Amino acid sequence: MGRLIFHVDVNSAFLSWEAAYRLHHMGGQLDLRSIPSAVSGDMAARHGIILAKSVPAKKYGVKTGETIGEARRKCPSLYMVPPNYGLYQRCSAAFVTVLRTYSPAVEQYSIDECFVDMSGIEAAERDPVRAADELRERIRRELGFTVNVGISDNKLLAKMASDFRKPDRTHTLFRREVPEKMWPLPVSDLFYVGHATARKLAGLGICTIGDLAHADPDLLRAQMGKQGELIHAFANGADVSPVETEAPPQKGYGNSTTIAFDVADASTAKLVLLALCETVGARLRRHRMAARRISVGIRSFDLSYAGHQMQMPNATNITNELHRYACQLFDELWDGRPIRHLSVSTGRLVTAQQSRQMELFDHTDYRKLALSDEAADRIRARYGIDALRRASFIGSRIDHMEGGISREKRDVDYTKQKID
Repeated sequence: MGRLIFHVDVNSAFLSWEAAYRLHHMGGQLDLRSIPSAVSGDMAARHGIILAKSVPAKKYGVKTGETIGEARRKCPSLYMVPPNYGLYQRCSAAFVTVLRTYSPAVEQYSIDECFVDMSGIEAAERDPVRAADELRERIRRELGFTVNVGISDNKLLAKMASDFRKPDRTHTLFRREVPEKMWPLPVSDLFYVGHATARKLAGLGICTIGDLAHADPDLLRAQMGKQGELIHAFANGADVSPVETEAPPQKGYGNSTTIAFDVADASTAKLVLLALCETVGARLRRHRMAARRISVGIRSFDLSYAGHQMQMPNATNITNELHRYACQLFDELWDGRPIRHLSVSTGRLVTAQQSRQMELFDHTDYRKLALSDEAADRIRARYGIDALRRASFIGSRIDHMEGGISREKRDVDYTKQKID
């Protein structure tokens, strides 16, 4: 028997999880999935985009990633609720737990989708479609939300199948079904083909996945390099990647934030960088890693972007040291335009160790700084991240542990929400 892979994808995940929680735990009567609704960010804090939308909202043309204003123009009656990432992480964990009762080989591809290696169930005389239907029904019954299940003999085709008609459906896309089910689709529907690639393919006269499957591989290689080879293989349904039950090693750590106001002075920008270095450094230390490379990114008020990176003399996870180099990059990069978004990223990771190459004129006590960071990490782990903060953040509008999921999105105070 060959491989049998399920791709299980939660339908409108954030919105479905929000709807299920309000119905089953908050006494709500209104199912957000039945009306034009969306989970959206906070426009006042400049996170004002649509994060998830219902099927009725989609019929109005509401799209994930567009601004609240754009969505409102399409659907003036759009019912919007704030995001609650703490809830979504719990729902995701419950979802994965159910999947692991069907197979130990589960790869969590994102917060709301997983690959499950179900190889062997046919040998046990179980029909894969019936097994997928049972899985869907169990998730709907026990967890209160719906999923799509794509079935194939590889991960690529299973993922493509799960994107067919939604919601709450099971679809197959085996290699033998590719000409009938996949080749007529627009090439933009193929995994790994984004807007820019689709435009380039259209310039070559390639409009459908079938066109791509039958295209000259040498032409694709000449025009697009290795990506051309990859998408040609995908168009023909070829994929040998295994279901990875363990996450691959981390290649870098970073964090970013959209600031609630335009930053026009270097001192405030560097305070934001310090807050980002606090969170990045804490993550490095938690995983006992240190970074040799650091980069800073700046998005200005007009949404233009600039980035800069450098190799640090020593691998480090010390917050103050990361911040010093981040500020150095910032000074070299910033052109004075008001700043909307800042990011700090690290790479070239190595296992953290105490030894470092000494510099002749550097008298910094790095051991003292490392011990100070470790003490701060322990205090925050035990008493919460706000138990300890640097004096420079007192009275500031900048969160001392900035970046990632903003505080207002981590948890929602439902006592302040209208639950219909």
